[in-house]
Amino acid sequence: MIEEGMRHGTTMEVEGNYVDSHGQSEVGFGITRMLGFDLLPRIKRINKVRLYRSAAGEGDAYRRLAPALTRPIRWDIIAEQYDLMIKYVTVIRVGTASTEAILRRFTRVNAIHPTYQAMIELGRAQRTIFVARYLRDRDLQREINEGLNVVESWNRANSVIFFGKGGDIATNRRDEQELSVLCLQVLQAALVYPSRPSWCRTCSPTRSGQRS
Repeated sequence: MIEEGMRHGTTMEVEGNYVDSHGQSEVGFGITRMLGFDLLPRIKRINKVRLYRSAAGEGDAYRRLAPALTRPIRWDIIAEQYDLMIKYVTVIRVGTASTEAILRRFTRVNAIHPTYQAMIELGRAQRTIFVARYLRDRDLQREINEGLNVVESWNRANSVIFFGKGGDIATNRRDEQELSVLCLQVLQAALVYPSRPSWCRTCSPTRSGQRS
């Protein structure tokens, strides 16, 4: 999800990334926050999400949220690891290493890497902010739902045009995988930008295949 948000091959500046429940995680919230775009998930069991307090000693500040509230965010961990967090996020931004490679490095050992722990802690704060915003903002709820519906409709279309071998990429070879995906992209482009019919003599070449 993070790699696609950073390297999408267009001039678009990503402000938010819609994902379903399986596409959101605490570390995902943390990394996307540092990269400068919002993670906008549709959380299936949002009533089970734990909210983190901004500071200790706020027991009576949010009485109605008390059943969902848990411990305060550990801002000290984030402060201690801030420089390293920026270092790893910069590596992701410039493409020196993939997000997957960095996360694999963090989770390779049994002990939790302190920088990884700080990213999770930042993600917990960001997810708490998102959930509070999501629950009160009906426009945001509609935006996320509509955005995901577009993607799901597009995926259903892909299952129709990418029909060979049951729509699966049945190879482990990277070059063949890339070839299959590139062929799918050609078919997608053919759907969005159809060529001008040979029999259409009145069609303007400058307008052929344009879509709003």
